[in-house]
Amino acid sequence: MTEHSLSSLIPHFLEMPLFTIGLTLFSFVLGGYFFKKMGKPVWCPAMLLAASFLALFLFGLSISYEEYYSGAKWLSVLIAPTTVALGVPLYQQSHHIRAAWRQILLTVPISASLAVVYAALIAFSLGSSDQVLASIAPKSVTAPIAIGLTEQLGGSVSLMMGGLLATGVFAVFFVDLLASRLNVTDERLVGLVLGINGHAVGTIRAFEISPVAGAFSSLGMGLTGIFTAIFLPFVWPY
Repeated sequence: MTEHSLSSLIPHFLEMPLFTIGLTLFSFVLGGYFFKKMGKPVWCPAMLLAASFLALFLFGLSISYEEYYSGAKWLSVLIAPTTVALGVPLYQQSHHIRAAWRQILLTVPISASLAVVYAALIAFSLGSSDQVLASIAPKSVTAPIAIGLTEQLGGSVSLMMGGLLATGVFAVFFVDLLASRLNVTDERLVGLVLGINGHAVGTIRAFEISPVAGAFSSLGMGLTGIFTAIFLPFVWPY
C-alpha cells in the first residue's frame, strides 16, 4: 500500500473511535514493553514512553490532537472510576493513615499551595500569557480534577496535560534521588510526597515501592486535588 493511499484512508479511520482508542492502547502496551526491556528506569517511566510513541504515531499519520481526541475521549471515562478505586488501598492502610493524620493535614495545604505558586510565578516571570498560566497552575493535580480546573480558568487542556506528564516524571525522578541521598526510608513519607507532587505517575511509582507507599500516595494525590479544586478558583481572580 502506497503512502498516498494510506493517507487517504486516515480520515475514514478517524471516523471510528476504535482506531484512536486502539492506537492509544497499542502505545501503552509498547511503552510498558520497552520500560521492562530498559530495566524499569525511574527517569523514564512507562507512561512517558507510551506518550512518546503515541506522539510519534500521530505525527507520522498527520493526525491533529483534535482529531485524535474526538475518538480517544471515550477512554477518559475510565479516569474517574480508576481514581475512585484508589480508595481500596486507603481502606487497607487506614491504620497507618489514622496514626499520621495531623501531619498529613498540615502538610498537604502548604505543599499544594506551593506547587501552584512557584509554577505560576516562574511562568509569569518568563512573560507567559494568561492562558499558559491557567494551564500550568493545576499541573500537580490528578487529571480528572486538573482538566476541570483548566477549563474553568480558561487554560488549554492539551498544554496542561503536557505539563501534567512532565511534572509526574520529574517528581518521580527527584523524589527517588533525594530520598536515597537524604536516607529517607519511611515509605509513608515517600508515598505522600510522590502523591502530592507526582499525582498518578507518582502513585504508580509508589505502588512499585510498597502497598503502604501506594496508599499514602493515593491519599496525597486525592487531598491535593480536593484542596487545589477549592483553593485555586477562589484565589485565581486576585
